[in-house]
Amino acid sequence: MGNVFGRKSRPSRVTEQDRAILQLKQQRDKLKHYQKRVTLQLEKERSLAKQLLKDGKKEKALVLLKKKRYQDQLLDKTEKQISNLERMVQDIEFVQIEMKVIEGLKVGNDCLKSMHEAMSLEDVERIMDETQDAIEYQRQIDEMLSGSLTQEDEDAVLSELEAITQGEDVELPEVPTEPLPEVPEPAETEPERRPARNKENREMLAA
Repeated sequence: MGNVFGRKSRPSRVTEQDRAILQLKQQRDKLKHYQKRVTLQLEKERSLAKQLLKDGKKEKALVLLKKKRYQDQLLDKTEKQISNLERMVQDIEFVQIEMKVIEGLKVGNDCLKSMHEAMSLEDVERIMDETQDAIEYQRQIDEMLSGSLTQEDEDAVLSELEAITQGEDVELPEVPTEPLPEVPEPAETEPERRPARNKENREMLAA
């Protein structure tokens, strides 16, 4: 119970315009109800006037028709009032739409204004200049990576080539100072056998 009484009431979303529209529609519905009721009554009185004429009661029929004529005029006025109420309801609803559009435009203008204040014209010009410099720098890097040389680079290459052809010292690669690996010597057993065999052959030939 304490939570129920202690709960804060939410603000109503119904505006004064909404209340006005509701009242206008209620009045319109009442007039339509009155219009329908009078129309039914006029139909009955018209039938009654015909019956009075048949019965020969012309004076009563005439009075009844005069009353019917007056009520017809009231119906015409009621129809105009209903049209006025409906037109007023439409005007208020359209004004509500216009107000929402204006509020949206106001929010948009405030947003644009804050964005313009956050970035001045000088900031935009500086960013554009920095962007252009970055693009130019990237273009130079792309040209270097792609192998394309500028005229200045070409002149530098030709100057270096001319210096080489005129006999200037050219840097040669350094000679390694580390010792070469040792090669293993062949076995001596085989050469010692060969002289002994040659001596035996010479002795056989001499005999």
